[in-house]
Amino acid sequence: MNFGRGPPVVLNVGGTRYSFSREVLKDFPLRRVSRLHGCLSEQDVLEVCDDYDRERNEYFFDRHSEAFGFIMLYVRHGHLRFVPHMCELSFYNEMIYWGLEGSHLDYCCQRRLDDRMSETCTYYAAEEPRGEPGGGPEGKGRRPPGAEGSKWLERMRRTFEEPTSSVAAQVLATVSILFVIVSMVVLCASTLPEWRAPENRSMEEQSRYTAESVREPSGIIEAICIGWFTAECIVRFIVSKNKCEFVRRPLNIIDLLAITPYYISVLMTVFTGENSQLQRAGVTLRVLRMMRIFWVIKLARHFIGLQTLGLTLKRCYREMVMLLVFICVAMAIFSALSQLLENGLDLGTKNKDYASIPAACWWVIISMTTVGYGDMCPITVPGRILGGICVVSGIVLLALPITFIYHSFVQCYHELKFRSARYSRSLSAEFLN
Repeated sequence: MNFGRGPPVVLNVGGTRYSFSREVLKDFPLRRVSRLHGCLSEQDVLEVCDDYDRERNEYFFDRHSEAFGFIMLYVRHGHLRFVPHMCELSFYNEMIYWGLEGSHLDYCCQRRLDDRMSETCTYYAAEEPRGEPGGGPEGKGRRPPGAEGSKWLERMRRTFEEPTSSVAAQVLATVSILFVIVSMVVLCASTLPEWRAPENRSMEEQSRYTAESVREPSGIIEAICIGWFTAECIVRFIVSKNKCEFVRRPLNIIDLLAITPYYISVLMTVFTGENSQLQRAGVTLRVLRMMRIFWVIKLARHFIGLQTLGLTLKRCYREMVMLLVFICVAMAIFSALSQLLENGLDLGTKNKDYASIPAACWWVIISMTTVGYGDMCPITVPGRILGGICVVSGIVLLALPITFIYHSFVQCYHELKFRSARYSRSLSAEFLN
């Protein structure tokens, strides 16, 4: 196969040769092949290919020849499909080697690849840099000064950040989950009438952290849980590599939101004391205590499902914004029309529930997202026809961005499963050693 003019450059892929000019080599669609144009020495060439023949100007790649033939068809015609009777994951591995991604595949083959990766829980991540702990044999035997301390900090960091990285990390994650569950049970039980003090204190007095409330079982349990969460957060902050990045992480922000209300409530009680003029602070204290519900989100550190949900929302914020825009536009249109048909026109019957457009917005949002509560309903024939159109439009608008969010959810799940499996393998190695 000859592409262009000039001195030929030969690619030998698994025994199949391809010849083309060096001008074509410069702007070749495959990144690995185009890197040959910038090689200045034979050593640079051998970092890209497996062997090089200077006399023939031939570059040898020990790769699958039939798979590369289909990749060359993509270079020529712009369509990339799987090789018949070849594993999808093997072909995808060849694509990554030559510098292609899953998005270059045709849509039908992308769906096949997603299904295959979902069955095997496989994710192809970037190669880890050499010389890092566990990065390969290159890093063995060469430990710079302070390597022991860095290794200890890295082990501590993985213990607190990755629950599946070691036995100690699993024990620590189990204890943290137990504390979260206990704190949630105490929070829910504290709202029961049977849980309140027998002397029937007022709500302001119940929200205060006085000496008597601290001695109660709920106060003791809450103090222990807060102490554990505070110590865990402090240790994770100390062993973190980048302190600024640690503070910006969403899960760490949630930890701070769950811990700080307790200390703020204690400080407010200490400074206000029993002054009757500051009893209104009891409402603020109750709000701060109820912020303990954020502890439930701490479970995202230990469950892949919650991590997948958060990562999907982070990556699909454009689709989520698009969905909200669709709903807002439809809500503005249908609320104005429903208010006009039910109350604005002088047809002899006026529906007081649709007295204003803001009131009609409630009916529109409930009708578009659910089957409706029934607290508001149109009574005129034009209003009922508009209501039917509103319900059908809500189903269509909500279904449009779901496909993009679903594919992102599958990809995020594969990534997290791959990372969890990698740490599980290191855990198995720890058991064997």
